[in-house]
Amino acid sequence: MKKNRRIAAGILVALCLPGAFLQAQTSKEKTTFSWSNLPTAVQPVFKPDTFNIVQFGSVPDGLTLNTNAINKAITTCSSKGGGVVLIPGGIWLTGPVEMKSNVNLHIDRDAILLFSKDFDQYPLVEGTYEGSRSARNQSPVQGTNLENIAITGSGVIDGNGDVWRMVGKDRLTESQWKTKVASGGLVSSDNRIWFPSAKTKLAFDQRRGTALLPGQTLKDFEDIKDFLRPNLVVFNNCKKVLLEGVTFQNSPAWCLHPVLCEDLTVRNLFVKNPDYAQNGDGLDVESCKNVLIEGNTFDVGDDGICIKSGKDEEGRKRGRPTENVVIRNNVVYKAHGGFVIGSEMSGGARNIFVYDCSFMGTDIGLRFKTARGRGGVVENIYVKNIRMKDIVQDAILFDMYYFAKAPGANEKIEVPPVTEATPRFRNFQITDIVCNGANRGIFIRGLPEMKVKDIDLNNIVLKTNKGAEIIEANGIRMKDLTLLSNNANPVVYVQSGSNITLNGFKYSPNAGVVFSINGDKNENIRVSNANLSNNHDKVEFNNGANRSVFIAE
Repeated sequence: MKKNRRIAAGILVALCLPGAFLQAQTSKEKTTFSWSNLPTAVQPVFKPDTFNIVQFGSVPDGLTLNTNAINKAITTCSSKGGGVVLIPGGIWLTGPVEMKSNVNLHIDRDAILLFSKDFDQYPLVEGTYEGSRSARNQSPVQGTNLENIAITGSGVIDGNGDVWRMVGKDRLTESQWKTKVASGGLVSSDNRIWFPSAKTKLAFDQRRGTALLPGQTLKDFEDIKDFLRPNLVVFNNCKKVLLEGVTFQNSPAWCLHPVLCEDLTVRNLFVKNPDYAQNGDGLDVESCKNVLIEGNTFDVGDDGICIKSGKDEEGRKRGRPTENVVIRNNVVYKAHGGFVIGSEMSGGARNIFVYDCSFMGTDIGLRFKTARGRGGVVENIYVKNIRMKDIVQDAILFDMYYFAKAPGANEKIEVPPVTEATPRFRNFQITDIVCNGANRGIFIRGLPEMKVKDIDLNNIVLKTNKGAEIIEANGIRMKDLTLLSNNANPVVYVQSGSNITLNGFKYSPNAGVVFSINGDKNENIRVSNANLSNNHDKVEFNNGANRSVFIAE
């Protein structure tokens, strides 16, 4: 009884973030804000009553399929007003677990909830994937239209994702490849890709997609069912959701995917996928409101912490931004990005606050990505106190040509009209950033019809191979920027940049060209406190750039 009370008491603590909402003001010159008031998320509260899955016939031998017993415990708990469904020590083999309102699924420290390798346990369902209505296998853990739910404890939830994922030989060691081939499945004719089943190989060979197009039904996907890898945990349109303390690992696709949820708290999790796991994202928060993400560790095969809101016209019609989000005190190891927005952000993203996080070994640190056709407005993004080490590519990246070819400096540019399908990045404040090791420090690339706008970069120290590139951007304000990039020539490249200011700039003493201004569409580039006024050879002008646009003070 004491243990049960402790479990319940851990959930009863109300979430107390300071203040009710952040006040922000925008002017033509600068955006100011205060960190003293942040958005709030409300946590669920549960009755102390506990329902042990053993009482419903579950067997912890790793062999017995416990799907019916676990779901019966959850249904019974919910029908009696809610409480705690306890997963005690042991290995509990199961198929899909269906959450119910007012239930806290609690995983003890010595418990492993292991999902079955049998694809037939997971029926085809209609879901959402990469922002589009899609055919999917049912998620191992799922809930729809629920309220007051949680998964807590300190045990492990294992999605058995390796049995779902095809994998390239180049992603594995020789020993791993031999083990994978010996496990069954099929290998491509060129001996480069392993497939878990014939259905997966068929989908790959025919280049089949997952989207449910008009006129299609789930039956149209039966022949490639195994290819439709589920996300490990999906909560759709739920309120007051808590994920705390648990290890979520080995997901078939994305690991944690809350969609259209309100009052979501993700705290002190360890989220782990192999680094070769394609689409092996850690956390994808899609079209959610009032979110707290704190104290988590991510080590995954794709983006670590990612903000989404639907894709293209479908996402715009939904019209639900991800908003009022606090992300703090998280560590991200392997991942495509540490903190990411996009690329499926067609419903928008706003009022997001990221601070006191560390990224170590991610491909990109801060990653903001979109493309023509997405639409959506990403704005009021505040980032502070981020530490990065050994970033593979860019420390800070804004890219509006995600999975698209950008024109070169000398190419003729076709500028399409601005429509609802034109994406927008504006009003970001990024402050107090340190990166020790990356290929490039800063990369900003907008569209000629819609530049990246109003970005403040303050007190930033980046030790990288290359410096910064700013292309198709307007209102980039930098202050106290240090780019220690010994291999950079130039240190800062600007193309089609307007109203670019830099006050306080340090660079490697052996740098050659510091600024390269490119093209005839630049204006008002001002640099002060950078020791450039008497060093004209440190600045070059190419491809028709006018010297008058650059002022060194």
